Order: sequence, then structure tokens, then C-alpha cells
Amino acid sequence: MSRLIDVENLTLQFKTDEGLITAVDNVSFSLEKGEVMGLVGESGSGKSVTAKALMHLNARNAVYSPESKITLHTESGPVDVLSLTKASELQVVRGGAISMIFQEPMASFAPAITIGKQMAEQLMLHGKMSKARAKEISVEMLDRVGISDASKRFDQYAFELSGGMRQRAMIAMALSTRPKLLIADEPTTALDVTIQAQVIDLMKDLVEEFHMGIVFITHDLGVVAQTADKVSVMYLGELIEEGPVREVIRTPAHPYTRGLLSALPKLDDLDSPLTPVPGDIPSPLERPPGCVFHTRCSKVVGDACMTKLPQRYQLDENHAVSCHIYPEGEGA
Repeated sequence: MSRLIDVENLTLQFKTDEGLITAVDNVSFSLEKGEVMGLVGESGSGKSVTAKALMHLNARNAVYSPESKITLHTESGPVDVLSLTKASELQVVRGGAISMIFQEPMASFAPAITIGKQMAEQLMLHGKMSKARAKEISVEMLDRVGISDASKRFDQYAFELSGGMRQRAMIAMALSTRPKLLIADEPTTALDVTIQAQVIDLMKDLVEEFHMGIVFITHDLGVVAQTADKVSVMYLGELIEEGPVREVIRTPAHPYTRGLLSALPKLDDLDSPLTPVPGDIPSPLERPPGCVFHTRCSKVVGDACMTKLPQRYQLDENHAVSCHIYPEGEGA
């Protein structure tokens, strides 16, 4: 495998009337070509903000720290994503090398333009192809994501489709440019189980066919187990555990990861009550000192949890965790 993207020391704040709010704090990870990374955490943990940073898509009030660096490796050489400012420069990442499936389908479609016209337009822009060829590829991709009578849907508007069908059309639009990196922000949320399985299979096929990398954002650890090669767990803007998906799910090291897994329904005991992670995720305006999870953690080991940032600890070559449970000074 060869490297696709590197994220180093990503710290992102937003300017607001209340002051600077930290949304992402010192996040680092990398992704190889043909690799799928699951990004997991509750709402408000910073997953979508992190993903949008990969395309320089966050709002204008976003402030990146000087140490933040995102490097996209393309066939023509490395691209420093955060240094891109002009629309012509950003075409390299937006819809070119990187595509994003947004959580809300209506955010991706202009209501007064047909779905097909929007799909064909991006293909003509980024793929330098004829209108007829762009339509052919668009209809084929709509069909591949399970939309019946795709040639008819091509000429319809987003508001004419059901929520689930809009979601599938958005997935088709993101995949039609055959990006090197696909960011999928909860792409199966509005879909029924049958279509979820179909979309997951489609993504697996495309990874194999085009050697595409995927950042898969979801709350559903069951979906992560089916799709991802590795998983990164986020909480309040920090990466607190990462490693191979099977290892993290079978032997979770962080109390938060264990809590997320305990909250899943048990298929062998459907009558047993769900066990939610206690408490609520704090407001970014009131970030706890020390370990950001200590206000909800049942494994607090003393004052260190409340006053000191936990260091990254390597459980093995690929599995790392940031938690005071593990011996200080032995982390990588």
C-alpha cells in the first residue's frame, strides 16, 4: 500500500461571539490507498469537522493552528491542503481527488436543478468528458446504488425523491467522479437495512476496483465492523483510541470505547436493557481540564485524570490509546 493522506497535529477552533471554541484538538492519522478507516463517536465529538478539514470545507470562522498540516498524496506530488485558498486550487481536492457524502442529502443538491444535471456537470468539470458520456456514467451510477428506473430519476429534482432515495442519489454523485479518497459522513443513516447492505457492498467493490481510500463516519459500530480496516474513536475533538477494527472491537482499551460497545443491543439477549454511556458530552464551551472524558468515566484513577492530559500509549504496534489507566512514560 502507498500513502494517500496524512493529517498531522490538526487543531481547529471556531471564532464565535463567546470566543474561540475548540472543535478538534491535536488530531493525527494517516490513510493508505485502498484502506477504510472508521471514525466513531457521539454527536458533537468532532468527526464531521475533522472530515470537512480534509477538503478545506469548514466555515470561514474556522481557525487552524500553525502546527496543523494535511498532506494529500496525488500522482503529480504532495498537496498541502490547508495552504489552498483559491477556488481553482481547491478543485484538486473538492470533487477531484476527494469526494464527500454529506449527512444531510438536501445539503448536496440545488433544489432548482435536476439531479442528473448536477451529476453530469461535475463529471464534465472534473473528468473533462462530453455531456452524453457524463449522462451515461451518471445513470449507471444511480443504477448501481439501487435507484430503480435510473434514467427517469436523472431528470428529476431532489424534492421529488424520498429521503432514502435522495441519500442514494447523493452517494451516486460522490462516487461518479471515482475519487481517490471518499469521505462518507453517516451515509447509511436514512436507509433501510437492505439498502444499507447494498451501499456497503458497493463501497467495498469500489475500494477494490479503484483502490480508493474511505473515511467512514458513523455512530454504528456494527457498520464499522463490516466495512473498516481500522477504527479511530473520537471524543470532544480528541482521538482517544485507534487500531485495527477487529482488535479495537474485541479488546477495547479506553473506557469510552467500552461504553460505546456496551450500548449496542445484544443479539443473543434481546430482552436485556441497553447500557448507555453515563452522562452527556460536555459543551465545547466548557471543555473539562485534564482528560476530557473524566466527567463521565467510571475508571477515574485520581487527580491525574482531572488535571493532566493523558499521553498516547501503544498497546502494540498498531493499537494505541490515550488514557491514564495505562503506565505513564511507557507510551509512544
